[in-house]
Amino acid sequence: MLAGKRILLIIGGGIAAFKSLDLIRRLREQGATVTPVITRSGQQFVTPLSVSGLAAQKVYTELFDLTDEAEMGHIELSRAADLVVVAPATADLMAKMAGGHADDLASTLLMATDKPVLIAPSMNVRMWDHPATQRNLATLRGDCIHVVGPDDGAMACGEFGPGRLAEVPAIIDGISGVLADGPLKGKHIVVTSGPTHEPIDPVRYIANRSSGAQGTSIARALAALGANVTFVTGPADVAPPAGVTVVPVQTAREMQAAVHAALPADAVICAAAVADWHVVGAGNSKIKKDADGNTPALEFAENPDILAEISQMKTGRPALVVGFAAETDDVIGNATAKRIRKQCDWILANDVRPETGIMGGDENAVTLIKEASADVWPRMSKDTVARKLATAISDALTK
Repeated sequence: MLAGKRILLIIGGGIAAFKSLDLIRRLREQGATVTPVITRSGQQFVTPLSVSGLAAQKVYTELFDLTDEAEMGHIELSRAADLVVVAPATADLMAKMAGGHADDLASTLLMATDKPVLIAPSMNVRMWDHPATQRNLATLRGDCIHVVGPDDGAMACGEFGPGRLAEVPAIIDGISGVLADGPLKGKHIVVTSGPTHEPIDPVRYIANRSSGAQGTSIARALAALGANVTFVTGPADVAPPAGVTVVPVQTAREMQAAVHAALPADAVICAAAVADWHVVGAGNSKIKKDADGNTPALEFAENPDILAEISQMKTGRPALVVGFAAETDDVIGNATAKRIRKQCDWILANDVRPETGIMGGDENAVTLIKEASADVWPRMSKDTVARKLATAISDALTK
């Protein structure tokens, strides 16, 4: 899929820079040409010699290289590639990009390019959570910069949380999504993901344990096959994928409105764990016990059934509607009944009992149920499930 593509890779200064070596190797394995640029701080973690050896290309490090700048080399570099990738993208690099600074080769290239840009942030969790970084991230997303990660996990500094560089396969998927020219090119697919938060009052809400990881992986895999993906996501634990249109929502009713606004679509994949109920008359101020210490009663109302609504559309129904059935008992029986009741085309059943570790975990074990078949998939990573499902969707939409 990346054969013949030209990638300008900017390597920022962070401990995660060592992953750029594996990224270069894998990009070249897929037929891409990688032109590396290493910032001055990046050279503290990887050497130009090792990067050049893997890329089989000259490594660029300085803005004022007289040989290259005689021909305006930084302008040529910034526009000769099909995609500019920044991995790792440090807090400093992100700040420069958001502020429009151009005081070294990397930032100048990013200012001068007319090609799409994808960043893979990597930094300490406190730096990632800092309001300045989040403002810069919002600015970059508004400038149509594609973002992959960061992941949650342990860091070299000993802290734990969001800020780890996304794994190389996820970065590759992001790159493929931005440059997609695959079998789903021209197809519009809506993917819902994550939990919904149904407010009780301004400080409390009803939710579930969904991390949004499976829906995110599905959106990424579909984009990698060339689909134009609208990603409607509740407040998930994982970052949205690159190369898709992200529509953030909080409640089931907001998700319902966002899905309908995204139509028409060739397919809708309802991977979100939508809350079944919302609280009637959610308070505008914090609910407290009464004078006698009694807990107030909550009244519930049913949330919209997005999967059933889309499946049962009389006009403009997508060619393929796929749902998920997260079950704890009689998984296949309940999921089969749900598919018939909702009238969706496919449903993926999974066992989410706590002992499986599936809800909120890194792996999934699903059964793909269609009208005339039930295909049992072995336990595998959620990324692998997503790729397998994306291939099946591609086959269905392009046959």
